[in-house]
Amino acid sequence: MTKTLAPKPWIDAIAPYVPGRSTTDDGRKVAKLSSNENPLGTSEATRAAFVAGATSLDRYPDASAAALREAIAARHGLDPARVIYGTGSDEILHLAAGAYAGQGDEVLYVRYGFSVYPIAARRVGATPVEAPDRDYATDIDSLIAHITPRTRVIFLANPNNPTGTYSPAADIARLHAATPADCLLVIDQAYAEYLEAADDDGAFALAQHAPNVLVTRTFSKIYGLAAERIGWGYANAPVIEAMHKIRAPFNVTTAGQLAAIAALGDTGFVERSRAHNLQWRALFEREIAGLGNKGLRAVPSKANFSLVLFEGRLTAEAAYKGLMDAGYIVRWLPGQGLPHGLRITIGTEEEITGLTAALRKLVEAAG
Repeated sequence: MTKTLAPKPWIDAIAPYVPGRSTTDDGRKVAKLSSNENPLGTSEATRAAFVAGATSLDRYPDASAAALREAIAARHGLDPARVIYGTGSDEILHLAAGAYAGQGDEVLYVRYGFSVYPIAARRVGATPVEAPDRDYATDIDSLIAHITPRTRVIFLANPNNPTGTYSPAADIARLHAATPADCLLVIDQAYAEYLEAADDDGAFALAQHAPNVLVTRTFSKIYGLAAERIGWGYANAPVIEAMHKIRAPFNVTTAGQLAAIAALGDTGFVERSRAHNLQWRALFEREIAGLGNKGLRAVPSKANFSLVLFEGRLTAEAAYKGLMDAGYIVRWLPGQGLPHGLRITIGTEEEITGLTAALRKLVEAAG
C-alpha cells in the first residue's frame, strides 16, 4: 500500500479563517467596512511611538514585554505578572485551546460566535460544540446545558462577534458558576472598550480570583493598531504559565510594544472613538429600523459594527454586491451560517451616510 503525506484529520477539517475584503471584484479600493477597524485611524501619539520603535530593527524585542505588561496592568488595575501577550487576541485564544484541550475533549461556544473558536478547537484535535443562540444573542442557559464532562474550554465573546450582542455581569457570573473546575472559561473582550462604564461584565473581577477564567483583549479595534496584531490576556498565574509554555517567543515587535503603551496612555483618542461609534451606530440602527417594513433589521449591538438581517425581497447577497458596486465593502457571512446577514462596520460620518443612502436605493429597487 502506497503511503502519502496527509495532515491530521482534525486539521483537514478546519475551514480557514476568511478575512474581510479590502477591494472589490474588479480591484477597486473602496470604503472598507468589513473588518471592524477604527474609522478614526490611530492616534498621533501612538504613531509617533511606533516610528520611534523602528530604530532598532536589528535587535529582538523584549521577549517578556515587561513595559507593555506594566502599562496594561496599570490601566486596568491588574497584576502585570498575570498578563500574557500575543499576535492579536487570536493567538491568546489558540494558546488557551492548546494548553487545555486536545483529542477527546470538547470546546464550547455559542452559535454565531467568533469564527476562530472552532479553528482553535480543531487545531488541537478537540471537538467544537455549538450551543444554540437566542435570536442571535448568547443564550447562557443553552451554553450551560451543553457543558459535558468532556468540556475543557468555553469561549464567550462579549460583545459578541459577528452579532454585536452583549451578556451582562449576572449572566457571566451564572455561566462561571456552572463551569466545572477543570474547564477554562475564556471571556473574549475584543470590543469591550466600546462599552459604556455601566456595561462592565465583571470578567476582570472573576479573573482576579477564579482559577479557571481567562479574559482576552486586543489593540486592533478601538486603539487602531490592527496592522501590528497585538493582543493580551489575564488569568490566574498557573493558566498564564501554561500558556507561556507554548507561546511563540518574541511574538510582539518592539515598535508594536511601544505603540501599544502609547495607545493606552492616549485616553482622549479612545474616548473620541467611543463617542463617534455610539453616535453613528445609533444613527445607522435608526436608519435600518426605518427599513423594517422592507424586511431589514439590525441586531442590537454594543460593538463597533451592526449585524443587518435581510428577511424581505432584498437578499443579503444582493445587498452585498450592490453595496460593493456603490463603493462599500461589508462582510457577508454565509460561511458562519448567516447567508441572510451582513456585518457592517461603523465607519466615518461620510461612509455611514453614503452607505445608508446606497442601501435605501437597493431596497427601493428590489420592490
